[in-house]
Formats: sequence, C-alpha cells, structure tokens
Amino acid sequence: MATPSAARLAAVFVRTGNLTFGGGDPTMAALQRELVDRRGWLTAEQYGLIFALARITPGTNVLAFCAGAGWRIAGAAGAVVAVLGASAPSAVVAVWLLSVYQTAAANVWAAAGMNGVAAAVAGLMVAGAWLLIRPHLRDGNGWRTLLTAGMAFGLSAGLGWPPVPILGAAAALGWIWKEEGR
Repeated sequence: MATPSAARLAAVFVRTGNLTFGGGDPTMAALQRELVDRRGWLTAEQYGLIFALARITPGTNVLAFCAGAGWRIAGAAGAVVAVLGASAPSAVVAVWLLSVYQTAAANVWAAAGMNGVAAAVAGLMVAGAWLLIRPHLRDGNGWRTLLTAGMAFGLSAGLGWPPVPILGAAAALGWIWKEEGR
C-alpha cells in the first residue's frame, strides 16, 4: 500500500471527523469504512488494535484513534494531519459560533429572542415531565410518584446532583419501596 498524500489523508479526516454526528463511536465507525473498506489504508486487524488502544487511552478517544490511525498510515506527520483534520475545523466553527452568540446577546432584540427560546425549552421540559408523571398519578400510587419526582427535582435543583445518581437513587427507592399489589 502506498502512503497517501497529506492532502488525501487530511480530506478523509476533515470530512469524517467534522461531518459525522453522534460522538466518537459513530466517527470511528465511519473512519473504519473510509480507512479499511474503501481505501485499504488500514487492515481490519490494524483498525481493531488502534480502536482498542484508543478506547483505553485517557482523554478524547476519537482524537487518540485519529492519532493512532494517522501514525500507522503516514507516521508522525500523518498523526498530526489526522488529529488536526478531525478537530481544527469544528473548533474554528465553535469559536465563531461563540462570537456570534456574544454579539447577538448584546443586541436587545436577539437577547429577547434567546430568552423566549429558553422559556420555550423550559416549558417543553416541564410538559415532558408531566407526560411521564401523569399516567402514574391515576394508578392509586400517585403520592409515591409525586414524592419521587419531588425528591428527584430537589436533588437536581437543590443539591446539584447529576442525572445518573438521581436515576440510581430513584431506582433504589423503587426497589425498596414496592408498589401495593406487586
């Protein structure tokens, strides 16, 4: 296999790294299709080894994968091209969007629009919570539902707990505090 040019390597990582949605795993799957299946720049075994090493590497796994794949394909220069290709364009866009947001936030009309969107999102979240809670209020154990929902809200809003421990606490409470008739 001939080593691809830096431009060809960059094109694959720029396109795949910046236009794949869903996080690192979908990006690495798309890179498998590009690097192994379509171009043959890596074998399936090489891809698997790089993927496994990237998964145990501290930090951002997808960038570790890009560095490893780029290194295997074109050495140190390939690693640099792959990491920059997969991350620099989206970082530039993020900085630009932050600048647009800050400029817009200084505008009275734009700030009012953003506040309206925030209110709408809050309303949608309350409506979604109501849709989840409402069916359980009718089954004779509504007070348990309200107590559990209140506890979850208190732990989140009052104590700043993240969602996963709150879900764990609710699951433990449900396991300990069984519904009548079950």
